[in-house]
Amino acid sequence: MKQLNKLQTVLYILGGCLMVAGAGCFAAMFFRPFACWLFLLGAVLFTAMQAQQRYLGTDITIRRLKRLQTFSGLLFVVSGMLMTDNVSGWARALVANQETYIQLIYNKWVLLLLIAALLQLYTTHRIDHELKKNSKNT
Repeated sequence: MKQLNKLQTVLYILGGCLMVAGAGCFAAMFFRPFACWLFLLGAVLFTAMQAQQRYLGTDITIRRLKRLQTFSGLLFVVSGMLMTDNVSGWARALVANQETYIQLIYNKWVLLLLIAALLQLYTTHRIDHELKKNSKNT
């Protein structure tokens, strides 16, 4: 696994912290217009730095897990976009009526965030386990 340099590591950790702070403030209804953008910025930083951490080996299991991790990062970004929609309502123009908007888009960021977080948790632990197993075999 390609390691991140110091700047990338700092951005990766900063992105994760911004995501936690943004989601916490947004859920606690503390300055929501700022918190949603804080989360989105953190999600973009986190996902971009995680994408820089490439797997250079040939193990198909780790490659699959990295693809799942990338998908999870994209879910974080979409979750942040939906969070900003809760404040600004930019997606209301994309659907026919208010009822459809509420059924399809409104507050769905919570579900996407939960799915992304569970996928991140799973892939992080499985990749670590697979890398340790591969290093013992060689």
